[in-house]
Amino acid sequence: QVQLVESGGDLVQPGGSLRLSCAASGSFFRINAMAWHRQGPGKQRELVAAITSAGNTNYLDSVKARFTISRDNAKSTVYLQMNSLKPEDTAVYYCNVDGRRLTAAGWKDFDSWGQGIQVTVSS
Repeated sequence: QVQLVESGGDLVQPGGSLRLSCAASGSFFRINAMAWHRQGPGKQRELVAAITSAGNTNYLDSVKARFTISRDNAKSTVYLQMNSLKPEDTAVYYCNVDGRRLTAAGWKDFDSWGQGIQVTVSS
């Protein structure tokens, strides 16, 4: 199993900043893509940002130029720096990581999700 632990969520005023972190742990695994998704009140879950093992990134249009995704492969951690936050960014943010892990039956693909962390943007 690959476990994900998220941190950094908080209540922040409009225009403020937050940095989310998600650390992966487990045994004998390799990570491919890492991503952040979010689900706002009454909305469907959406992909916010993703980063490949090569460092290529893509973003939801509404967060481009405000959010930055990065990763530290040595720490198996992905970050989401969120600047100029808006009330519409209020959501539960979920970390998602996919890769391969070594099992008794050999290397198997995995796709793990964090438990979600609340980000609230309000004055």
